[in-house]
Amino acid sequence: MKTTFTNIALGAASWVGSPPAFIAACTLLIVWGATGPLFHFSNQWQLMIDTCTSIVIFLIVFLIQYSQNRDVTAIQLKLDELIRAVEGARTHLVQLEEMSDEDLARLQVEFQRLQRVATGRRPDDKGRAPGPDSPG
Repeated sequence: MKTTFTNIALGAASWVGSPPAFIAACTLLIVWGATGPLFHFSNQWQLMIDTCTSIVIFLIVFLIQYSQNRDVTAIQLKLDELIRAVEGARTHLVQLEEMSDEDLARLQVEFQRLQRVATGRRPDDKGRAPGPDSPG
């Protein structure tokens, strides 16, 4: 069941982001707009497109979220493998996405400090690029 859903979700997400899907959506809107005079631009005519777009958007949000979750997991696993494979790397950074927000904030401050040290900036530079009159 899960494999079937994965195949359907990935295929649908791929198709939704394709030029033929865009052309199909534009064609549908043109046909809907052209039928306006036939239905005297009635409330039912407007309700039809509103309902259809709401349903399609509702379903597509889940497809996109599923695809994004898979992509993020795959990227995290690739990064974890790179960290693990590099000698001297801090392997505790594997599974970084599992850290608390506070731990991530502390780590971000540490990396900002390391970046300033590497570029020769003083702590009070706050990441500004050196200007023409500045000594760095």
